[in-house]
Amino acid sequence: MATIALWYHGRWDLGLRAAPRDAARELLFGILFAVALIGTADVLIVALTPLRHVRGHGFPVVETITVFIPAALHEELLFRGYPYQLLRCWKRWFAIASSSVVFAALHARNSDVTALALLNIFIGGIVLALAYERYRRLWMPIGLHFAWNMMSGPILGYEVSGFAARESLLTTMVIGPPLVTGGGFGIEGSIVMTVVEVAAIALLWRGRGMLNVEC
Repeated sequence: MATIALWYHGRWDLGLRAAPRDAARELLFGILFAVALIGTADVLIVALTPLRHVRGHGFPVVETITVFIPAALHEELLFRGYPYQLLRCWKRWFAIASSSVVFAALHARNSDVTALALLNIFIGGIVLALAYERYRRLWMPIGLHFAWNMMSGPILGYEVSGFAARESLLTTMVIGPPLVTGGGFGIEGSIVMTVVEVAAIALLWRGRGMLNVEC
């Protein structure tokens, strides 16, 4: 923010500037896209393993406001904001790859992390970068990031990158091979998530936002 204020005199567009209707539409699209991805992965995991969901203890309203919403906003501003947008003006592929590597690296010390989990977070970073590329704005990746975490933890009851929400609508009984269930890291540690994320990349890459690379 200081760099933008001093160097660009506040004129650098972080990707938040949009008509309210467009911002709301892109945010909703990101939310629905995440619900589809996590929902698909969960259905496949339940079909392939003994993992089951049972009724939870409620919805974490306080954590949603204090943890999940700020995390989505902060991480998207940090990873798909100014540094990413600056790098993509030079080489888009490098901006996507480097931001995704750093995104994964910052999860390397999370509880129950595995090599597969880090790979999935790296691929997830690519998905979020392509979500930015679709509209050249942050609203879709913010919605996607927020709903991804909410679906994983507060709704389905998985760990969210090793973090357990205090409450969730469902509780996950993690039974079966960690390679498929994700183990203690959560759904992001599953090989099923790898497949779903690759499919998400294919869908986003075909979007109209991939046609131009202007800054």
